[in-house]
Amino acid sequence: MSEPFATRPDMPGYKLLPAQEGAGLLPWSWAEERLAASHNYWLSTTRPDGRPHATAVWAVWHEDLLYFSCAKSSRKARNLAAEPRCTVSTERADEAVILEGEAGWVEDAQTLGPVWSAYNQKYDWKMDGQPFVVLRPLVAFGFIEHADQFAGNATRWTFA
Repeated sequence: MSEPFATRPDMPGYKLLPAQEGAGLLPWSWAEERLAASHNYWLSTTRPDGRPHATAVWAVWHEDLLYFSCAKSSRKARNLAAEPRCTVSTERADEAVILEGEAGWVEDAQTLGPVWSAYNQKYDWKMDGQPFVVLRPLVAFGFIEHADQFAGNATRWTFA
């Protein structure tokens, strides 16, 4: 995948600086480092009746996609079956990366081989042979929370 297009997010009232001011836009590599290093991720889905649902998941960032495991009978899986649009964020709010996109099941062993390996290494938990949910990001947001940095580094990435 080509590198996503970076801009400032539209956040009225936060007094964000123009993209070329402050520290400037965060590089996509900054976001990828945090996506790969996070241990826990927050998944937000929508229940069929419209109510929100948030839960923690384990995941791996692999080849520009986020893969996470869950039982097909779980609340999050049932939510995604009804509405595949969701958000996932890394565990650290002070250096946040938030992905918005669409999720779906992957069961192909050839695709999942490297994912299973990465997951096993990261969590010391064998998932070989198990299907995973993959989040294909459409938009991502990143920022460093510190008050003296936020206005000059908040970044929005758009994927082609």
